[in-house]
Amino acid sequence: MNNWKGKHGVYLIAEVGGNHGGNFDKAQKLTQLACASGVDAVKFQIYTADSLATRVEDHERHAHYKRLELTPDQHIAIAEMCKNNGVTYSASVWDLDALEWIDPYIKFYKIGSGDLTAFPIIEKIAQIGKPMIISTGLSTLEDVKEAVEFIRSINNNYRNPNNLALLQCNSSYPTPDSDTNLHVMKILADEFNVVVGYSDHTIDSYAAEIAVAMGAEILELHFTDSKKNTSFRDHQISFTAPEIQELISQIERIKALKGSTKKEPTRSEINAGMIQSFRRGIYAARDLSKGEVLEYSDLVVLRPMINVDGRSFNKMVGKTLKKSVSKLKRIDFSLLD
Repeated sequence: MNNWKGKHGVYLIAEVGGNHGGNFDKAQKLTQLACASGVDAVKFQIYTADSLATRVEDHERHAHYKRLELTPDQHIAIAEMCKNNGVTYSASVWDLDALEWIDPYIKFYKIGSGDLTAFPIIEKIAQIGKPMIISTGLSTLEDVKEAVEFIRSINNNYRNPNNLALLQCNSSYPTPDSDTNLHVMKILADEFNVVVGYSDHTIDSYAAEIAVAMGAEILELHFTDSKKNTSFRDHQISFTAPEIQELISQIERIKALKGSTKKEPTRSEINAGMIQSFRRGIYAARDLSKGEVLEYSDLVVLRPMINVDGRSFNKMVGKTLKKSVSKLKRIDFSLLD
């Protein structure tokens, strides 16, 4: 089973994150919109302020996360909503106590860039053994290697490339084009033998489209209902439902453009007769008489190609004509001894 086979080829994840602002009605609205947009999965973040930030050293950050908390029952209701819409629910679980009540609703776990080095969190999730996606923002290749090796030391499931995916990511909001570094996806695929993708924090869809063209199998996209009238930074780098649908259209076109790895004449070329009309055949450069031995200057390659193409040119030189051929009439091997 391919854990990351999306409805549109690429596996699309709508990351609601904190865009609900701690409002359950808003969280439900965003979930419904995301499910209807055509994505494969909707993802939330599960935490309490106390499980995520220190109120002593950083009271402001702690208060920020406190405002964004949803209750366990609310998270479960959202998971059920996704299920009822035929969309996969997932979460970045930043509170280990939540694993007990949310795990039955999760098909895969997401490790965010900020938790790449949070080995106690990673260890508990790896012990569960469900498929895992890891974002690699803030990290060096050595950081990623250490995390992957740690995960695989905890659970052999993650030696199966279908169970572990790595996303190229930059944690800046928004990410400048010059820091997006989509080429890293290939490095991650080659180095770790995993499925690779891209977690987007840029201001439009272009990087996501390029990532698909470069081989991303997973796209994680922040999701909102509107980018207007809000100061919360995540909204500005998020996709709306119409933007997701437009991206899906672009993905379909990118898939068509990428096409097959098999190199052969295409149906459109064959149906248009272009092999004959565009290729050059071999013709008499002058009036030629029966019995003449063909010289290089006696032949010319011209369109269209009829029966024999220009690759046989040198093979005809030195052959004897069995019948006369008028200038600019085609020559094939049936006329030659």
